[in-house]
Amino acid sequence: MQTSTIGKTRDEAWKLLTTWVESPSLRRHCLSVETAMRAYAEYFGESPDDWGIVGLIHDFDYEQHPTLDLHPSAGAPVLREQGYPEWAIRAILSHGADPGIRPETNLEKTLVAVDELTGFISAVALVRPSKAVADVKASSVRKKMKDRHFAEAVNRAEMLESAEALGVDFDEHVTFVVRAMAANAAALGLAGIDRVGDVTT
Repeated sequence: MQTSTIGKTRDEAWKLLTTWVESPSLRRHCLSVETAMRAYAEYFGESPDDWGIVGLIHDFDYEQHPTLDLHPSAGAPVLREQGYPEWAIRAILSHGADPGIRPETNLEKTLVAVDELTGFISAVALVRPSKAVADVKASSVRKKMKDRHFAEAVNRAEMLESAEALGVDFDEHVTFVVRAMAANAAALGLAGIDRVGDVTT
């Protein structure tokens, strides 16, 4: 397991996120991505803190810059001013629309692979009777992907292509991310109808 090199604490990253993002749902999305990134960092033998912080702040500027021409590029100068390293900034930029900055490293490919998927898994969980992410199966995700009216803003092709680019089977990828999210379900608001989680630090 590699040690952290990002030079920032999670508390500092959380402060950045909550300063820029007021929406509870967007905060939960960022927490979901952080959760999946930490799990994959362990899988790849990388630093969970580094990968987790990148996931936590990847959409920090989205609320103020919600269009592809500005997000996430408009947030990059802010990250530089705050002292985030270029490798972390590039990873965040790689999940945007700039054709000149495409995912190359495992960090970058993983961020893209979990970004859309965590949102889709959350949506699938919330329409289940239990509303628990732990009850989501890969087969349920596949079924909902065929329903174009369900979570229609989510790019199905990107979910499939990004898993392939990461070199993981899609169903195994879904199962892996669900397991990670289930372990942090209370904080993500996905523990189920008997337990309502709050967004906390």
